[in-house]
Amino acid sequence: MEFNENTPCCEEHEVHTELLKIVSEQLPKEDSLYDLAELFKVFGDSTRIRILFVLSEAEVCVCDLAEALNMTQSAISHQLKILKQSKLVKFRREGKSIFYSLADDHVRSILNLGLEHIEED
Repeated sequence: MEFNENTPCCEEHEVHTELLKIVSEQLPKEDSLYDLAELFKVFGDSTRIRILFVLSEAEVCVCDLAEALNMTQSAISHQLKILKQSKLVKFRREGKSIFYSLADDHVRSILNLGLEHIEED
């Protein structure tokens, strides 16, 4: 049975009970899957991706980010708020400046794995 000529499907309907049992035991809880989907939505904006890539190279302030990305500080601040709420970036104060950086190495790994994936042949 083929539902879409571009998507191959099984010719006969057969449920593989043992495989489904293994999968269902390993599947994360629904709440976790929802949170993961929400996290990936944050990665769905090219401006936020650009900010994350800058921060993967150096800890910088909003002024530096705005200059590097040719954007207003207001636009950068708006995106940083979203990234901070999603625990993807952190900040520290130094005098009158606030410096942003990636929250942890997981964020760097997600960026690097995503880039590696899209650059595959």
